[in-house]
Amino acid sequence: MPILVTDLDGTLLGGDAIDRRRLRDALERHPEVTVVFATGRSLPSVREALEDPLVPRPRWIIADVGASVLDGVDHTPVEPLQSELRGDWPGTGHIRARLRRFPALSYQEGVPQDGRCSFFVHPEDLTTDITEAVEELGCTWVYSADRYFDVLPGGVSKGSALAALAHRQGWPTAGILVAGDTRNDLSMFRLGAHGVAVGNSEPALIAALEGRPAVHLPREQGAAGVLRALLELGWVETGSPLVIGYHRPPVSWTPEAEWQEPSSPNGILPTLRSLFGGGLDATWVAAAVLAEDEHAARLDGHGTKIPLSFLRLRPDEWRAYFHRACKEALWPVLMSQPGRLRFDPAAWERYRAVNARFAERIADEAAPDGTVWLHDYNLWLVPGILRESRPDLRVGLFHHTPFPAPEVFARLPVADEVRSSLGRLDWAGFHTETFAENFRALLPDGARPRIGVHPLGVDREAIEALARNRVPGIRRGDGRLVLSVERLDYTKAPVEKVDAVETLLARRPELRGRFRFRLVCAPPEPGITAYDSTLRELERRVEEVNQAWSEGGWEPIDYRPRSLSFTEVVDHYLAADVLWITSLQDGMNLTAKEFVAAQAAAGRSGVLVLSRYAGAAEELGPAAVLTDPNSPDDLAGRLALALSLNPAERRARLADLAGRLGHRHPTEWAAEIIAAIRTPGT
Repeated sequence: MPILVTDLDGTLLGGDAIDRRRLRDALERHPEVTVVFATGRSLPSVREALEDPLVPRPRWIIADVGASVLDGVDHTPVEPLQSELRGDWPGTGHIRARLRRFPALSYQEGVPQDGRCSFFVHPEDLTTDITEAVEELGCTWVYSADRYFDVLPGGVSKGSALAALAHRQGWPTAGILVAGDTRNDLSMFRLGAHGVAVGNSEPALIAALEGRPAVHLPREQGAAGVLRALLELGWVETGSPLVIGYHRPPVSWTPEAEWQEPSSPNGILPTLRSLFGGGLDATWVAAAVLAEDEHAARLDGHGTKIPLSFLRLRPDEWRAYFHRACKEALWPVLMSQPGRLRFDPAAWERYRAVNARFAERIADEAAPDGTVWLHDYNLWLVPGILRESRPDLRVGLFHHTPFPAPEVFARLPVADEVRSSLGRLDWAGFHTETFAENFRALLPDGARPRIGVHPLGVDREAIEALARNRVPGIRRGDGRLVLSVERLDYTKAPVEKVDAVETLLARRPELRGRFRFRLVCAPPEPGITAYDSTLRELERRVEEVNQAWSEGGWEPIDYRPRSLSFTEVVDHYLAADVLWITSLQDGMNLTAKEFVAAQAAAGRSGVLVLSRYAGAAEELGPAAVLTDPNSPDDLAGRLALALSLNPAERRARLADLAGRLGHRHPTEWAAEIIAAIRTPGT
């Protein structure tokens, strides 16, 4: 049984949050390593340290520079060992009284102490008169960091306490690694066990350890130095067997509500959360956008119980990477809208830099021969970088977006750079065979990543349970309700839908007052200017159409520019007679599947009008009313058809849709993909 005996301040607690998390994770993966704290802190101070989620849980605690030995679980003294160590301890009050004649000694007021008496003193003021006075009291003293002077029971030190505890527990010296950074740790190193003096150790400790063959002297500081020694001893293996790379974390933070989880059970973020909830041994690497004045420590208190490795980005870095490069250059190409492409070389340099940082972090997190699952176009350059730095890894990337035809992709000024990186994948996944074929045709000669088609589904059980318990509360007056629930994006064709409503009313004036189009349109992330013109045009057209066609209290378009909770979304699904999805391109569109699941569970008979360019059309198309959003006539005509279907036709279509939806949980989809990435190539 390996034993890690470690100091706290400067050692276990030293280094940045990433180093500390890596050490914690390595120890959690190896519960056979027993952790012992050996610290100058008192128990109350140790308890404060244990509130930090990055601090490993100790089995035993040596506190008060060796004067206290405690059970790490219930924090009770280990007896009779502790009493034997303290022996004839005269007490703090007696020692302070006897040493009051030395004005250079400044008692550490406000520091809880048990079985010891601690002072501050400058090195030049620590005289033999002081040390001899301590020894006359039958006590031991330890001086460290050119500042701390601890008076202890006779013969007591961290080393003596460790020796007594090791004897009591039957630990062989060869199975112990001691870790420290100051002279008050020196007594532990003298026991002859393995040792590590971390890179930030005080020079006096390093000098005292010179020539000891069992002592590691890594360059890494704090927790990173401790981990380095554990690795060199072969007691732990670092890295996760699976690293997930996604540009967003599964939680979002706002000053008002702090950490918030997605309200919907559907989509890639909830799916991955569910996968971790099932005990997945993995690390999730994601970006965290923090201004200079924001406290990074809150990243460690996200409370998701998911091992997240945050890549910290400044707001200006995020804007260049995501708002400019991703949304203005890559997104239009993916959506087969190359005319909207706006390429900024400076933003692309930032995209390269962020991808390089993602690759570096993933390489640091991944275990030897590990698996990497990347997501979407935001990390397109990571595969090529990883292939150079970590050729041992199996790297897969799933595209949740559409993938364009090669001639459209070629419009991207950096197409060759991206193509080269994607060609170095081991595996690439898509929702549909069409997107997979487009990718296959794009690959450079000699690049043959395996390709999989895995359409993502929804958590049907969760949707059905919610739908069955909802009481329809959204007023369904004014005839049939046609619903669209989507984020603001030109690819969802919101303006085209408004135009189609006007076209339908002009052709079929008898429909005036007999249906209403409710457009629930969540705003995009602040700062994405690529959608500004779409928003202005949408607002203008909604106002024009409503002014032209309103009658009495009826307006044809009910425009709601806000986000909804998932419960509210389900309420809208249940109130709708028609769900109208008109994506110009869409990787899947889970809204269509959610609508079908909710309607079927509640015994409704809603009609799905679905763009033939949405990935969901390959699964649901034959039972949906398919529409071509590029054709104004088709948009209006297919909506008119949906509104005209009789009850029997509506029920038959919904029953067919529900059957095609299936009941496979999204976590099964994720497990299949992980297995596919890990499967050796043929």
